[in-house]
Parts: sequence; structure tokens; C-alpha cells
Amino acid sequence: MFRKARLDNGIPVVMEQLVNFRSFIVGVWVKVGSRNEIPSKNGISHFLEHMFFKGTEKRSPSDIAFHIDSLGGDLNAFTSRENTAFYVKVLDEYKDSAIELLADIFLNSRFPEDEIEKEKGVIKEEIKLVEDTPDDHIHDLFIQSIWGDEGLGQPVLGKRETVKKFTRQDLINHVMDYYGTEDIVISCAGRFDHQDVLTKLNQYFGSMRRGSTPTLNTPNEFRSGTVVFPKDLSETHICFGVEAIPFASEDRYTLAILNSILGASVSSRLFQEIREKKGYAYAIFSFTSSYVDTGFWAVYAGVGKKKAALVSQMIIKEMRSLYETLTPEELKRAKDQIKGNIILGLESTSSRMQSIARQEIYFGRYFTHQEIIKAVESVTLKQARDLANKLINNSRGCLVALGPVSKDDFSGLV
Repeated sequence: MFRKARLDNGIPVVMEQLVNFRSFIVGVWVKVGSRNEIPSKNGISHFLEHMFFKGTEKRSPSDIAFHIDSLGGDLNAFTSRENTAFYVKVLDEYKDSAIELLADIFLNSRFPEDEIEKEKGVIKEEIKLVEDTPDDHIHDLFIQSIWGDEGLGQPVLGKRETVKKFTRQDLINHVMDYYGTEDIVISCAGRFDHQDVLTKLNQYFGSMRRGSTPTLNTPNEFRSGTVVFPKDLSETHICFGVEAIPFASEDRYTLAILNSILGASVSSRLFQEIREKKGYAYAIFSFTSSYVDTGFWAVYAGVGKKKAALVSQMIIKEMRSLYETLTPEELKRAKDQIKGNIILGLESTSSRMQSIARQEIYFGRYFTHQEIIKAVESVTLKQARDLANKLINNSRGCLVALGPVSKDDFSGLV
């Protein structure tokens, strides 16, 4: 059973009661991420996420770790380009302790100077790890290539030169600017009583009065063309993509179907043709990323240097022919796959907590799984073909490559 309420200070709380589950998860979502940062502070949202676990007025970092382990739970957080989320998952009998612990780190963290300096080293190593993991790094390079060095184009982790300059006052300013009642959503899922949880949340979060004025940072125009980052690697890593749709677009289910057909499943065109039939790549898949006002649809592949241009050509050709060659059988298979994923997602309290939080953030309303399945089923072949044509054939797209290649290797493809 779903219910939405508000705390005494106006913070929305979305709750999905699942009486047949034994777990309980609660998350605090802040509508701020790397896109809200000015370039000189790039990475501060992610850095602050780490610092919330470095001690409160009554708990040391080790106290926090021992407490969550004593509950047999999971206390964690993540940062994206538009959101920062903190959550705790426990057995339902420990839900009161979980809410208190989450509130303590969210409201009472001290951000000690010595921990800030230590964490700069940790984040530096995290950035280096991504840079040394080309199948991760290529995604940051692709987003930077299409949107530039500001707003959405910035990496979530930040840059080494910005992270090393962060001060305790920078963290406090970020909290005061963005961690206010207007930009927080609390999400709960699992086994609990609605009123009991709401009372506990009001006890800990209901007195928050901080306001916030986040800056959205409108993305630059989507940049097409070819961008190559030469690097001595054994493989070439490729991303080719086109501008797509915002998170709340009415075409979101149509795009999900197109993405499944193109490369998001083992029966997809790209997986079958490039991996299974040709053996040109081990990893190849398509994916979508959507934000409040824009998005993209892209394909990733890791291939040998000699096959990089050929595989890029095959990807572009497959995408551009999709609207003409789409079949009813593919449409039905994609719908069935998506419906299956929806049903499987219902078996996880974590996925349901995240789903209802995002629904509140991007739509301001709740969608039942029956509504979503009905919307998926209603997508027609004409709608799929029209959207494919609109997104792919009205754009040059952007091709980004990382590896032992040069721009000349991809001449004339985009």
C-alpha cells in the first residue's frame, strides 16, 4: 500500500508498505548533484556524501560502522548528477534505530578537519580508479564531450584539482544552500506502520527549517561529432549516442522499448550481431540517461583497435536503420522483457524505495506497477518507429573513443 504524507515542516514522505516483507528501508533524497555545482566546486556533492559518515556530535566514524553492523543492516549513500541520497536498510524490528541513525548522520555530522583531509586522499584514489578503468571512464568522457565542462557535463566525482581545495566551510555552505526542506524527499519501503514511521520521522526531521535555492545549470546544446582520447590500452572503448528525452517525457516507455531492441538485452540486435555472430566484442550494450530537462541514448562497446571503426560503423548503421526495420515481433519481445523487469523489481525493497522517490522528484505523483505495465503495453509500432526516426535520423550524434586510436580512424562515420 502506497501513501504520501508531509512532515510538519513540509518535507514530502513517500511510503510503500509491503506486509509480506521482513526488511525496512528509508532514504533521504536531496535534489542536488554535480550539475548544480560551479566548476571550481565540482565534486563537492559527492565529497559531502562521504563526509556524512565521518562522525556526529555523539558518534565517531567507528561508532557509526559498529552500530549499523550490530543491526545487521546496510547504511550507504550515492551521488548522481541530479540527486544525492542517503539510506539505511534493516530488518523491520530495527526500523526505529535505523531512522535515528540516519537522522543523526544527516543532521548532526561535524565534518572534522582531519577527516576532510583524509577523505581528499580517498576521493583522489577513487578518481584514479575510474581513470584506470576505461569502460567506466569512457562514460564520463562521453558526457563531457556532449555537454562540455559545466553543469551536466561535469563528472560526479569531481576533479583532483577541485577536490584538493575543498574546505570545511565549503561543505557547510553547500549544506546551507541545498540541504533544505524544499529540496528533500524521504522515501520508505518494506514492513512498517505508516503512522508509526511518520511519527518517528517527524521527531527527527520535522524541525528542519533550512531553505535552499538550487541552481539547475541549464545544459549546453548537445554537441555532435567525433572526439578521440588517445591512450595506450589493449582495447578501444567506444560510446556513440544521440540526444534523447527528459526523465518525465511521455515517450519514456517507447524509448525503453527501443533501447531493449537495440542493445539492452541478450536478444538485442547489437548483442546478437556484434558479439554472438561476429565475435567482435565481449561487452556491448545500449543505455539511456535522462534528467529533468534532457537526456541521451547511447551504445557502449569495448573492441580491439582493428575493429574499432568497423564496430562503430555497425552501431551507427543499426541505430539509423531501426525506424525502418523495426518488427512487431521485436516490439512484443521488448515489452515482455520490460514487464518482467518491472515485476522482478517489485521483489526488492531497495528498488521500490528508489522508484517511489524518483517518481516524487520527477513527477510529483505515484505510479502503480499496473499503470506502468499498461503504459508499456500501449506503445504501438508506429510510435516506436516515429521516435526512433526523430531521435536518430534528425541528429548527427556524438562518437567518443578512448584507446590506441586517432580521429582519422573514424573519419566520415559521424
